[in-house]
Amino acid sequence: MISNNMRIGGLASGMDIDQIVADLMKAERIPLTKMQQDKTWLTWKRDAYREINTLLFELDQMALDMKLSKTYQAKSATSTDESAVTVSASPSALNGNYKIKVEQMATAAIKVSTGTISGATKIDPDDTLANQSGNFDSTNPIPTGDLIVKTFDENGNEQTATITISHDKSLNEILSEITNSGIGVRAFYNQDADQVVFERTETGDFKAGETEIQFDGAALSFITDHLKIDTSAAGETGGTNARFIYNDSLTIETTENHYTLNGITYNFHNTTSTNVQVSVNNNVDQAVENITNFIDKYNEIVEKINGKLTEKRHYDYKPLTSEQKADMEEDEIELWEERAKSGLLRSDQILSSGLFDMRQAWYSVVETNDSYQILTELGIETSKDFLSGGKLTVDEDQLRQALTDDPEAVYKLFSNDVEGNGRGIVNRLEDALERTMNRIEERAGKGTDTLDQYTMGRRLKDMDKRITAFQQRLIDIENRYWNQFTVMEKAIQRMNQQSMFLMNQFGGGM
Repeated sequence: MISNNMRIGGLASGMDIDQIVADLMKAERIPLTKMQQDKTWLTWKRDAYREINTLLFELDQMALDMKLSKTYQAKSATSTDESAVTVSASPSALNGNYKIKVEQMATAAIKVSTGTISGATKIDPDDTLANQSGNFDSTNPIPTGDLIVKTFDENGNEQTATITISHDKSLNEILSEITNSGIGVRAFYNQDADQVVFERTETGDFKAGETEIQFDGAALSFITDHLKIDTSAAGETGGTNARFIYNDSLTIETTENHYTLNGITYNFHNTTSTNVQVSVNNNVDQAVENITNFIDKYNEIVEKINGKLTEKRHYDYKPLTSEQKADMEEDEIELWEERAKSGLLRSDQILSSGLFDMRQAWYSVVETNDSYQILTELGIETSKDFLSGGKLTVDEDQLRQALTDDPEAVYKLFSNDVEGNGRGIVNRLEDALERTMNRIEERAGKGTDTLDQYTMGRRLKDMDKRITAFQQRLIDIENRYWNQFTVMEKAIQRMNQQSMFLMNQFGGGM
């Protein structure tokens, strides 16, 4: 640390005072460099902890799916005519064959102008009705007042919107108000066809025997006369329910083109003249993939943690200061810091303990009183390669057979949500993950924490204070050195002046 004052030394002594002070300050700065390196090391270590916590969090998120029955009891459903009917099945669906005949598709009700609404000059839908009144294909004046638009919800209850028709509004403004009214109607004007469209945003017949879109109010003639909408039943198309026959016996109507029955969802795309055959079976391959993907993620974390625990620390490679980096090339800095960061979490007690807890979660017996109570019965066991550090291996054939024979027992082994000896493997693993992540967070915090909220943060804050104080001390020391050399320079200057005076006196007497 140097003072901000401009100094020129050595004029009297001829000595390079700048270099002398700089060399003296190098020695004084050694403790500061050590503190800065310690702070950098601690910051790296904090970030390494957080990196591990990110991996643990990812595994914890995957564990959520591993607690669902669909992970182990996935179903596959197929249709003999996917252009008409596609299907999907939940874990609750029973295996078997089903017949579906689609007699009618669900459609949305729609009303369209019976003809073009413009006269000799096409209307401008963005201009006010006052300016466009003469361009409508009608000799009647445009009415003002309330226009009531009515539809029905899924229970057949009325939904109404009151729109004020005024001459200072444009056609598009009025149609937008209807669309945004929340009663399930989309209204717009098509300039190419020169017609207005009112259509339901949902398919289905919500009020049998009545039109789905109805109009009333003082400004009704704006709809019937100027927009040429036929408000009778003949002026509306669509608004039908989907109708299908299940297993040649049960006729079902639904307002949408899909229906879920006994855990099977049928999606209708077209009507059929004959039955579509639907088959539902266990999707064992999907269940095997779900389990192996989870184990692969666990193995990735085991490898990462084991690598951190055994990584060699290179004590000769200290973190670089900004001054040191200034004298190095980028690739040199990268290689140096790669060595310097090695061993950040070597033999770390939190990670060692967490890894042990996770292993225990996998290996312990789960008392489910069912077909499977230990992981090895599914073909999942610890790798025989001791260098793998406790990774799991999967015999997919044995796992597939277990899922085929008793998927419910496999589900319980992994996800039995009870306390005690019957607690499932995933639940135990989640407990271990939570304990480890909490301990890491207490020590290294998370990105949103302040320094005061975690142990290493408080240490970093204390280091900052000590570094700031030491930097001020270096300024004081440097100023002292300069003051001392300044005093020396003044003394030498006085001596030179006295010497010159004596020489002049002796020379003058001869």
